[in-house]
Amino acid sequence: MTGWWVLAAALVATFLVAFAARAVNGRFRSTGSDGVPATEDAEGRFDLGALGRRPGETATLVQFSSAFCQPCRATRAVLAQVAELVPGVEVVEVDAEAHLELVREWGVLRTPTVFVLDSSGRLVRRASGAPSRDQVLAAVAEAIE
Repeated sequence: MTGWWVLAAALVATFLVAFAARAVNGRFRSTGSDGVPATEDAEGRFDLGALGRRPGETATLVQFSSAFCQPCRATRAVLAQVAELVPGVEVVEVDAEAHLELVREWGVLRTPTVFVLDSSGRLVRRASGAPSRDQVLAAVAEAIE
């Protein structure tokens, strides 16, 4: 009889963890003191020059991805759609495995991770997991303001 209670408790715990993980997956969060890396410059900007890129005219979407990440492929497509819909938005994809120093500096814990930068390269929002197109559009609108 005790085994059934243990099994039931394990199932409930698994359900709660899965529900919590799904609730935060792909959600954009604002950057606060916990989201500001120690390596950003004095003006709080993501250094796209280190990647050989420049910020977009209105916003830049930076995606950290890895080769075998299935959600990264879907996120790549979503970001491309947003770049087509909103003029002046650039998409920069960063291979997390090839840029481990950036992964550490910016606190990227999983792929995909998406940063939304304003026109000057300042980090406005970030999301871990695959965001929806509407979530990305809302974050870009905030960056443009």
